[in-house]
Order: sequence, then structure tokens, then C-alpha cells
Amino acid sequence: MAILSLRKRTLQPRTGSGVPGFSLTPQLIQDIFTAAKPLGHHDSPANLNLGFGYLYYALVRTLRPRHVVVIGSGFGFSAVCLALGLKDNGAGLLNFVDPSYSIVTDGIFKTVGGTAQWDDPARVRRHFDSFGVGDIVTHHHMRSDEFFARYDALGLPEEIDIAFIDGSHAYDDVRFDFMATLRRAHKDSYLLLHDSNIYVRELVRHAGVKRWLKVVKREKQLFEMVDFPFSSGVAIVRVLKDSAWKSLESPLAS
Repeated sequence: MAILSLRKRTLQPRTGSGVPGFSLTPQLIQDIFTAAKPLGHHDSPANLNLGFGYLYYALVRTLRPRHVVVIGSGFGFSAVCLALGLKDNGAGLLNFVDPSYSIVTDGIFKTVGGTAQWDDPARVRRHFDSFGVGDIVTHHHMRSDEFFARYDALGLPEEIDIAFIDGSHAYDDVRFDFMATLRRAHKDSYLLLHDSNIYVRELVRHAGVKRWLKVVKREKQLFEMVDFPFSSGVAIVRVLKDSAWKSLESPLAS
């Protein structure tokens, strides 16, 4: 009877450009932790676990959106993970909206952890170029209300397939960003809201993400929702009807 001898083998991580259509090499993941700095995304740098970042990437790979909008990001983590999905799909573009507020100069009520990363256009381009998505991401140095007011003039795609909302966390601002995005969404668009699990700030009325999600959750004919209550939390809302904003807006829930 033949005896099979098995030798223990260790898989070595690939540090090159990776296989076509898959950018997430160990080196690139490490670069994301170093330069895109996730804040509250249930991540673990010790074992290269991007946490919700993998969820963002996988959602884009699965849904194959043509147009993604990101509202707010401290260091670009969500934008990078979503844009890498677009890159590996070989199609789609991402518009990133952030006025580059700083908690030091603008205060805690205008920004949550902002460090004015997006003031210099050349630096912003280098930042996204370093992840290979500089030709996919367009940064708009403005508030979200300014962005949506100029949406048509900017020549952007008519519809938004996926949106990531992480701007001002005040209840009225969260509601505005959701509703403004929803007017550009369609059936089977997906809206992600970060920081759905920050109870203390919700209690002191410094944030209103969870309060707004309670409104959304009641509209079962308009939306499906799943909330991941880990770290700062992220909720994913699927739009079930075209023009869903009309039903939600009048009378406007509060």
C-alpha cells in the first residue's frame, strides 16, 4: 500500500499588480490602511481585514453600477473601496463630494473627524492615483447641497446607482442627502448610510442617522433595509420603486 507524504505548504501573498479584474493584493490593502485610513468601518489592520470595505467593494462588483456617488469621507476609505470595484468591473465612474472641512478650523458641528484632506486638487488626484482609481474618481470641493443644486450643470449621469452617505450627521442634513440622492435614484438603486451605530451622539442630538433610518424603515413599500451594527455601523437601503422620493416627501416624515 502506497503511503502519501504531505508536506506543509505556506501560501505566499502576491505583492504585484494581481490578476486582471482583482486589485485587492495584500500590498494594496496595506496601502489602504496607511493612506485611506478607515474610520469606524469594522476593520482590522492586523490581518488585513477591511471590514465594511470588503462589503463596499463586493457590492459594486455584484451590482455593476454605472454611477456611484460618495458624500463625505475623512481620508477616502469608502471612495477608494467603491472605486476599486468599478475599476475591476472595467466600467463606471464615481463622484466624490466633500467640502474639506476640518474639525480644528470648522468645529465639531460641521464635521465629524474631518482633517481638510481635500483642499488641493493636485494632492487629491495623487491620492486616488496611488490606488489606481484617479481616472474613475472626480472630487467636487463643495457641500452636498451645492453639489445637487449644480448636478445637471455639472453634466453628471442622470441616475445614481449606488450612493454612500457620510457627510454632515445632523438629522436634517442626513435627510437632505438621502432625499436629494433618492430623486436621482431608481428602482434597485442602493443607498448606504455610514455611522448608523453611534448611540451616544444620537442621544445628545449630535447625529441623526439612526433617527432618519427609523423613518425609512417604516416605508416598507418603498425600501428594504439591512443595518450592520458593528463598529460605527453601516445601513444598506434598497429602493423598491422608481420615484420613491415622491411618496416619502409628502408629507415629509420627521
